Amino acid sequence: MTNKKPSADNKDPHKNSEKHSLLDDVQGLTFGVFACSLGMVFLTHLGFLTGQTAGLALLISYLTDYDFGTVFFLVNIPFYWFTYHRMGMRFTIKSVICVVGMSAMMKFVSPAISFEHLDPLVGILAFGAMVGAGLLAIIRHEGSLGGVGAMAVTIQEFTGFRAGYVQQLLDLAIFATALFFFPWPIIAWSVLGSIVLNSIIAINHRRDRYIGR
Repeated sequence: MTNKKPSADNKDPHKNSEKHSLLDDVQGLTFGVFACSLGMVFLTHLGFLTGQTAGLALLISYLTDYDFGTVFFLVNIPFYWFTYHRMGMRFTIKSVICVVGMSAMMKFVSPAISFEHLDPLVGILAFGAMVGAGLLAIIRHEGSLGGVGAMAVTIQEFTGFRAGYVQQLLDLAIFATALFFFPWPIIAWSVLGSIVLNSIIAINHRRDRYIGR
């Protein structure tokens, strides 16, 4: 048995994948946004950080007391040009919907949940698992939660270097900046959450397993 080389027709990573229906996209993206919002509630309750544009927005909101949802929406605006030119209008529209949805959902979910006690280890693992699963659902339905995620997915699709690893490298740059403003234990916990989250993306979002079958 010989292995067939991929043809030129397979350059488009989504060409051979089964298309989702509108209902599929609505439920998948809604679940992803909701899971990410829940994870962010755990993270913000502990006062920890994360990476990507959500991490940048969280860093700004901590330092300025501006609402996270509003900052998250504004931070992502410059990245839409990139997503449009690199990933197309469909991907960009879905990404905008997810960002707006999460910005709105955080205003609803965050006040609805309170913790009498939340162990940092349990909280950061819950954050990583929920946001990792949420982002995976969003990516599977051809969307993102902002510029860094879109860049990571684009790099994976065109180079094969996994999106989770790309996100981890960019996250470390944000954490290095945060060291100037936060004590190192907060950064250490935040890095652990980032590793859990990005490991889920790196292990589960793979072209050879899920795309082009």
